[in-house]
Amino acid sequence: MRPWTATALLAVGMIVGCMANGPATTAQPPRPVAPPPAPAGRPNGGPAAHPALLPLILDRSDLRIGVTVQFTRIPAPDEIGDLVQTPGLAHVVLVLDAWPANYEELAALDLLPPESDVIVLLRGYPPSREAAEAWNLVRSRLRMVLLVPDAPPSITVVQDLNAMRALERVIAEVDPPSRAGFERLQRPLSFLRIVE
Repeated sequence: MRPWTATALLAVGMIVGCMANGPATTAQPPRPVAPPPAPAGRPNGGPAAHPALLPLILDRSDLRIGVTVQFTRIPAPDEIGDLVQTPGLAHVVLVLDAWPANYEELAALDLLPPESDVIVLLRGYPPSREAAEAWNLVRSRLRMVLLVPDAPPSITVVQDLNAMRALERVIAEVDPPSRAGFERLQRPLSFLRIVE
């Protein structure tokens, strides 16, 4: 018998032997099935978060081994204190459906260590100039992306967005894509189309 034939027969014998020693085929009571965990963005089975607001931060230029922590709200000062103790904290991601009204709601972000940054994904246009200017008062390193459902309601809103230092990009859910209303925006503009 050739060596490779013997090896093949040995392998088949081992597989058949393992199958013969598998779990018993007698009837067993069904195992209780745990409910599936709520998908990201659906705490307590609430409404699903917008798919574009489920970030995965992939920065090719960031070569450090770091931790990313995500919140769906502005963290409280005691939560920031816990984050400061996290070894290798690189990014704090805030996925917000509503704009904070003023700087007082954002002040806790100034407690973050200087080596970490805050990446904010924010939905909608600022409700007031104060809400837009509040982000300029935050001393932590900020990067902001704004997801909007349509063209800006007025030129004043565009001016408020242009004055936001941390705003990196505006993504518009406009189908078909159109720059109408965004002509004076001084930030990169992208378009999002969601197919369900």
